[in-house]
Amino acid sequence: MDAHLVANLRLNYTLNELTELNVSQNPFFQFEKWFQEALESQLKEPNALVLSTISNGKPRSRVVLLKEFTDAGFVFFTNYNSAKGQELAHNAFASMTFFWVDLERQVRIEGKVEKISESDSDAYFWSRPVSSQIGAWVSEQSATIPNREFLDDKLAHFEAKFQNVSPIPRPPHWGGYRLKPAFIEFWQGRPNRLHDRIAYTLHKENWEISRLSS
Repeated sequence: MDAHLVANLRLNYTLNELTELNVSQNPFFQFEKWFQEALESQLKEPNALVLSTISNGKPRSRVVLLKEFTDAGFVFFTNYNSAKGQELAHNAFASMTFFWVDLERQVRIEGKVEKISESDSDAYFWSRPVSSQIGAWVSEQSATIPNREFLDDKLAHFEAKFQNVSPIPRPPHWGGYRLKPAFIEFWQGRPNRLHDRIAYTLHKENWEISRLSS
């Protein structure tokens, strides 16, 4: 591919602005406001985020889905034995990045991750479609497998095993994590690449607001 085709891709952001005067003093309220606007804009999967963890001192990233957020933190679910689960077991710090391109907005969240309670993981697991519950038993997430048929055979096995079981038990290796933020940055695209960046940094129990250079 011609390098110029990529280098010349650019968009001048003009939709909105973000100032110290129009943000909430509470970053969770600000996130809720932006998330609600993403929902109202009918963006596809506005809860999709890039989760970055550390593996042997190197960053690794993948897309996961946000399933809950409160002032306690941001919750996602996964296989505890997956690569990200193993990485979080060794280094509990991670970051989340949301990019809502149609709104010209990005949110970065950094903090420490902890497992949520087993009862909360159970409650969410049982709210999922039965096919997704069975899928959690089938998938050895991040493990190398020989072929697609391997998954199909395991699926048939667990479909038969749980055919008359209700509720299906939650796999012990599957559940939720909560990222408790210490830093949240809201980025609003602006003209001429002079973007608005408002950051919240937690100091003890108080959030300090600052503007970052674009």
